[in-house]
Amino acid sequence: MTLWKASTALFGAVALAVVTGGGASAAPASPGGWQETGTARVGSLTGGQGLASRADGGLLYRGLASIPLDLRVKGWNHIGDPDIAEGHTFDAYQAGDDAKSKMYAVTTPGGERHLYEHPLDPGEKLNNSFAAVSPDSQWLVSGEWGDQNRLQVFPAPLLNPSTPPTGGTLAQAGQISLDKPVRDIQGCDFASATRLVCASNDASKQLFPEDRPVLQVDLDRPLDGSPVTGRVSSLFASPQRSVCSGSFETEGVDYDSTRRTLRVEVVPPAPCLVTTTVYSYKPTTG
Repeated sequence: MTLWKASTALFGAVALAVVTGGGASAAPASPGGWQETGTARVGSLTGGQGLASRADGGLLYRGLASIPLDLRVKGWNHIGDPDIAEGHTFDAYQAGDDAKSKMYAVTTPGGERHLYEHPLDPGEKLNNSFAAVSPDSQWLVSGEWGDQNRLQVFPAPLLNPSTPPTGGTLAQAGQISLDKPVRDIQGCDFASATRLVCASNDASKQLFPEDRPVLQVDLDRPLDGSPVTGRVSSLFASPQRSVCSGSFETEGVDYDSTRRTLRVEVVPPAPCLVTTTVYSYKPTTG
């Protein structure tokens, strides 16, 4: 996930740039061309909102039951798709319809939890669907619900030295402006410093030809705190396979860069919705 490191493709790209006179600015290859390789299942109550890969290959899941009681009492009633960076767990929280802020909780490898609250800016929606940390661990990407032409960017709480060391107020940095609108993004994760993979719960086929598409967002450069542009393309439709018929829901997404594995969560219709299906993919390019 955020355990990103340069692949051998980087060295090949740099060598090619030197030979062709392109300089040493060549970016590492970004994985793509996804092929499904397997499925797994997790209880929706504890794992149906999102997932993140640990350094040892284990998976961290989040669901409605993952919200600590003290945070629930404070009004934080929704937890989104998490991320892990440098052993720190990043959780995205939102409150009720009258909320004036959103919150990110960071849990250190030692188990200490720090809360970073972001007061809503003018025109900003209260939704906080996911947390995705850039490969350099300096920037946190998040998203709102509905139709959006942007992804939000914040300094990564705790890991970016510009943020308070024990929690506090979190202001936005330069956003990612998308070249085409997206709808109902449930989760995103970095596949490289300049590529995100995102799961959309949009079943309308109005913006993309796929039902509940998995999207790719290619940045014009790695995040640095200033505005960047993201080019959006559709990769494939989230699988909708179940013995139950009805409406599916796409949820979290994770890319484990060490094991080159992409995972996408899909909640099946009732009564099967008690168990979330996790689909795995391997890249064929990059």
